[in-house]
Amino acid sequence: SLGQSVTVPPSKTMNFRTVALLVAATSRSTVCGFTPAASSSIAAARFGAHTSNNFTIRNMSAASSEPRKAGVSSPTDLKEFVSSAGPSLLVVDVRHPDASVEPGDAKSLAVAGFPDKESNYRPNAINLPWSRESNSMEVPEVDKDTPIITHCGGGGRGQKAKDYLESVGFTKVLNGGGPKETECWAEYGDK
Repeated sequence: SLGQSVTVPPSKTMNFRTVALLVAATSRSTVCGFTPAASSSIAAARFGAHTSNNFTIRNMSAASSEPRKAGVSSPTDLKEFVSSAGPSLLVVDVRHPDASVEPGDAKSLAVAGFPDKESNYRPNAINLPWSRESNSMEVPEVDKDTPIITHCGGGGRGQKAKDYLESVGFTKVLNGGGPKETECWAEYGDK
């Protein structure tokens, strides 16, 4: 691996995904879907591994060959969050209803529509579009400690919305990615 080293504590278990991730962290080529530019801080954080390079790892969705966008929570974290939130969970859909404003939203809306209270479709969700022009959004009218999952189609604007909500005082916010992140979406998409 070009003289680069990876050290993994003996207490950590190594599965195929972990090995591929670590090899990619110290490689110049893609390894099993993990790319070098998307590689070692999560290896360090999740597996206790340390590499001699300063790369950044992005989570991989098992259903996709593309890495998750930065900040998108793991399916496990989302499952635990949804479970602990119970009925107080609020899902904030930041996709835009006008396809001329956000053309990419049309694709994810074909997979999962906007919340609809009348038909009880996604009953814990509301639509508060993220504005690229103002770099902001309408703030939900809930307590600041309400558990919130933000999402767009794949996580980019969901992360901006998460960061924004935290900047105005919300304390329990995760970025759920969106319908593109099928494993993540499975944990909260029907809420």
